[in-house]
Amino acid sequence: MTLGRAVMLFAGCMVLLSAVLAWQVSEWWLLLTGFVGLNLIQTSFTGFCPAAMIFKAMGLKDAPNFG
Repeated sequence: MTLGRAVMLFAGCMVLLSAVLAWQVSEWWLLLTGFVGLNLIQTSFTGFCPAAMIFKAMGLKDAPNFG
């Protein structure tokens, strides 16, 4: 798995998890969805992604996302 795909997988899982938790536990879990969305937006502008840094430290290699 490449770094870009791992980041997309992680973001998708966090959005789905927060949606389920908002449905089952509390609407406050939607703040997690908002945080993930804002992080994706700021990453697209700045190129800084904390999740990518963690995955890179775990040994994932960087490669084109769709190629």
